[in-house]
Amino acid sequence: MLLASFPVGQLQCNCSIIACPETKEAAVIDAGGDAERILELCASKGYQIKYLLHTHAHFDHVLGSRAIKEKSGAKICLHKGDQWLYDNLAMQGQVFGFQFEDALPVDHYIEDEEEIQIGKVKARVLFTPGHTPGSSCFSMQEKENILFAGDTLFRGSIGRTDLWGGDFQQIISSIKNRLFSLDDSTEVIPGHGPRTSIWSERRENPFVSG
Repeated sequence: MLLASFPVGQLQCNCSIIACPETKEAAVIDAGGDAERILELCASKGYQIKYLLHTHAHFDHVLGSRAIKEKSGAKICLHKGDQWLYDNLAMQGQVFGFQFEDALPVDHYIEDEEEIQIGKVKARVLFTPGHTPGSSCFSMQEKENILFAGDTLFRGSIGRTDLWGGDFQQIISSIKNRLFSLDDSTEVIPGHGPRTSIWSERRENPFVSG
């Protein structure tokens, strides 16, 4: 599996590109902005973007999807629990002082434990509500274990639950019962900020450790 991860957009969301080294099929996780940069990087590597995977529908995680979809034809994928947030990007923007175009329709609704085939590699969907009703993570178990955690789990913190549809008890349950069931060696790429690991967060995260 080939991997690039870098911050994009106004709120510096961590966008990740995963690609099959044999087929060059790729998926972009949380294309939150800087669409041209993402497209140029994929083109330079010969990647064909097949999926636009979203951990949730807050604007800073979806804003690049329209332009990438229009150029690549990739499928926009989101959990149905966040459809209402996705349909209200304009409202989200007003709260934070931005103006956005309407989103393009979702092509595929992801479901818990679904396996998304990207060439010869797979991303497994873990439904982890709490930050938003449809929040989901993507688990890759290849030579290394990697979790794309969105805004559910951060280094030393958790996603906020004071926005639309947030639920503190749900996010704690999602982390303890779903994410902490993963192997301790799993590297965590959160929606913002530095990487961490399941081992570190299980032991040191003040919200969910102990």
